[in-house]
Amino acid sequence: MTGTEIEITADLVRDLLQEQHPDLAGLAIREVAGGWGNQMWRLGDELAVRMQRMDPTPELQLKERRWLPVLAPRLPLPVPTPVRFGEPSERFPKHWTVMTWVPGEPLDHGSISRGAHAADTLASFLQALHAEAPAEAPASSELGAHPKRCTGGFEQFLQAVDPDTVGDVRAVRSVWDDAVAAPEWEGPPVWVHGDLHPANVVVSDGTLSGVIDFGSLFAGDPAWDLAAAWVLLPAGTAARFFDAYADADEAAIRRARGLAAMKSLFLMLMGQNGDRGLPGGKPHWGPAGRAALDRVLIGARSAGTGMTAPADVVRRPA
Repeated sequence: MTGTEIEITADLVRDLLQEQHPDLAGLAIREVAGGWGNQMWRLGDELAVRMQRMDPTPELQLKERRWLPVLAPRLPLPVPTPVRFGEPSERFPKHWTVMTWVPGEPLDHGSISRGAHAADTLASFLQALHAEAPAEAPASSELGAHPKRCTGGFEQFLQAVDPDTVGDVRAVRSVWDDAVAAPEWEGPPVWVHGDLHPANVVVSDGTLSGVIDFGSLFAGDPAWDLAAAWVLLPAGTAARFFDAYADADEAAIRRARGLAAMKSLFLMLMGQNGDRGLPGGKPHWGPAGRAALDRVLIGARSAGTGMTAPADVVRRPA
């Protein structure tokens, strides 16, 4: 039985709870919109059930089960923490996990109006997360590489998005080329969320209030998370973010900016696919990706290499 053959309903979720965690089966169950690899269901007011759906293996859920309880206590924002494990059964031959619910609205359906506060909040969160990871921490075969080893993915996204939507392709390539030319990360591998985009953070009261979906968690180059300075935060707040983070050198900023360009193109591609009615497409991601790419290109040169520190994140004197 494949993921596409399993219809996940409230009744199924309740039956699974009754079988494996009967003390939770009486709580209200409500479907949460969105999700692709996993489907989420609210369970009462404080919990959620994360159901493996399109993910071909349980690896991402098992990773969250193993490491989120370790990381959550030291993080300054709420993150989902596993509280019960659901094991494969005849009724549902996949993994599922009961986790704490992170209140707020996903940023892809909300907005940030308190940009300075959000920049400081994101910097504080990433400072806490980006601690040296233990030797047994998960690595990633797809994420975490230097941009020069991701050029194939960048080109794929750039070629797939309507060039009229991209606009100044030359400027986008210039940002990417500068990231490729930047020195590699020379520090120890640190914990990296790896997938910070508008659907994976929540907002309330106009600012960031939580971070979700740690399925991509890995140990590696923090630049993959620092890209969020452009992907998540409003225009004009990148400099404040990097000042508050205070541990990103020029090379890290250059790598992060190129990765932000690639992530923006991915969001635009998902939006384009949604507009065309393709499976997995998300129409509302297109405008988010376009806005992020505009932020990436602020202050960027339209051609050439050797950009050094991007103009919009020039550090203020100490």
